[in-house]
Amino acid sequence: MDVTEATFELEVIERSRVTPVVVDFWAAWCGPCRQLAPIIEAAVERLDGAVVLAKVDIDANPGLAQTYRVMSIPAVKGFVGGEVAAEFVGVQPPPAIDSFLDRLVPSESDRLVAEGDEESLRQAIALDAGHVAARVELARLLDRDGRHDEIPELLTPVEHETEAAGILALARLRLVDAPDVAAGLAALDRGQVEAALGHLLDAVRVSPGQKELRDDLRVAMLGVFSELGEHHPLTSRYRRRLAQALY
Repeated sequence: MDVTEATFELEVIERSRVTPVVVDFWAAWCGPCRQLAPIIEAAVERLDGAVVLAKVDIDANPGLAQTYRVMSIPAVKGFVGGEVAAEFVGVQPPPAIDSFLDRLVPSESDRLVAEGDEESLRQAIALDAGHVAARVELARLLDRDGRHDEIPELLTPVEHETEAAGILALARLRLVDAPDVAAGLAALDRGQVEAALGHLLDAVRVSPGQKELRDDLRVAMLGVFSELGEHHPLTSRYRRRLAQALY
């Protein structure tokens, strides 16, 4: 489908929250664009509705080209969940385009993670042992249920990921006898994130000689920041305060 500046928000951004949308930025005068078009159209057609293809004429829609920093065409961007998830520039061979599209289409494990229940999450891990999101979401579920002793075995294989490391650190902190730590964990359990960060930060400040404890507090707070998102006001405020307390 052809998409314009007036329809982009609905047809691309919002639609990509349900189905991945591939946007082909092109122009009538662009020879490589005409070469790429039938290749990408055929690849999308083979996926039988799993991906939607949208085309943007950059001459008619210069605002979109500027917003998405299209410096050379053809430029192809894959949108998932309202954001650009993958992209490439120039004519690509069919196998490369198939690989590009495969990265946008949810796997069976992804679909099971979206279900969110324990059985589905365990099935996702059985299908893909390295699926970080499945392990992290299951760990959160176990944490909410108070089954903290199951978390280390679950998350150790993916502890290089910030959120996984943070949940592991929180599990270790539950064994610590310190008022600020206990108050921070209790606040997290209640969903009071700002209060939790405040208590955990206080625990960092009063434990200058306890390296392992401070490391766990730091990693736990970084995990909370990762879950909140880098642009969340609490992340910005408490990341700065944490750095001041540590260094």
